[in-house]
Amino acid sequence: MEIVNILTISLETAIGPVAAVYVLAVIGLNLHFGYTGLLNFGQVGFMLLGAYGVAIGVNTFGLSLWSGFLISVGCAVFMALVLGIPTVRLRADYLAIATIAVAEVARLVYRAEFARPLTNSVYGMQGFADGFYAANPIPSGSYGIGAVDFSSRQLWLMTVAWGMVALGLLATYMLMHSPWGRVIKGIREDEEAVRSLGKNAFSYKLQILVLGGVFGGLAGAMLALHQQNLAPDQFMPEVTFYLWAMLLLGGAARTFGPVLGTTVMWFLLAAFDETLRSLPPDIMGNAAIGALRDAFVGLVLVLLIIFRPQGIIGNRKEMLVNVK
Repeated sequence: MEIVNILTISLETAIGPVAAVYVLAVIGLNLHFGYTGLLNFGQVGFMLLGAYGVAIGVNTFGLSLWSGFLISVGCAVFMALVLGIPTVRLRADYLAIATIAVAEVARLVYRAEFARPLTNSVYGMQGFADGFYAANPIPSGSYGIGAVDFSSRQLWLMTVAWGMVALGLLATYMLMHSPWGRVIKGIREDEEAVRSLGKNAFSYKLQILVLGGVFGGLAGAMLALHQQNLAPDQFMPEVTFYLWAMLLLGGAARTFGPVLGTTVMWFLLAAFDETLRSLPPDIMGNAAIGALRDAFVGLVLVLLIIFRPQGIIGNRKEMLVNVK
């Protein structure tokens, strides 16, 4: 039955490798906005640097894949410092403008002709994921339960990506229940009060920007391994738009909010896509499906803001950001 195929594909998408990659990026965004109140609209920029860190390290410099991962993390840290030092003192709305601008500038730089020796410009990069899949310990074949199944390559990527997610959730929980985390949440609630207690709010915000950026960089690196090819235009501002929708759907400032919001959103998106694709081609073309998909995400955000701004498991007060 058509409905069974739609549900099967939707479930595979919701728990598959791309979902795990997006959860990693949303964990970073949750650290920025959910726990600290930083309106970062440029998370896709960290993903861009993380993805190209692996590709450039392997293809351009001939390094190992694991060295490429270190480059990804280093690039994310560098971007967070360059972005954060002049901007984290800005009011929330100005910070949002600055972050989305920096992410878009990074994309334009990576696709520019002068960057071609390093990034291959608009032509993209391929052939950098062989080492990752060569290390796959899972025998070739198909694995799953019932109609839901994944290839050994997909399962290997999912194992690594969801393993990173588990470590990220554990780190988030431990950090946010530590004295350091209480200062971070205090900055979200009232930065002036934190300063009055002698805490350097600027230093703490810079630290959380770096930490969340590292998760974004790791997400980009895993996305590059999944796709096995890269082009700068894959990292458009719309990606950050999707990440925000997933964070708000699950619930900001909740440890499992990124997992819940991302899996539910990908399930809905896949079901929406497959339903439209089941229609006759003369009714719905691929271009129209893409446009309607973005409209669907926008509708989900509008409904969330109206009926449940705190998300599925969130707390309404977590959405209140001091923009003074």
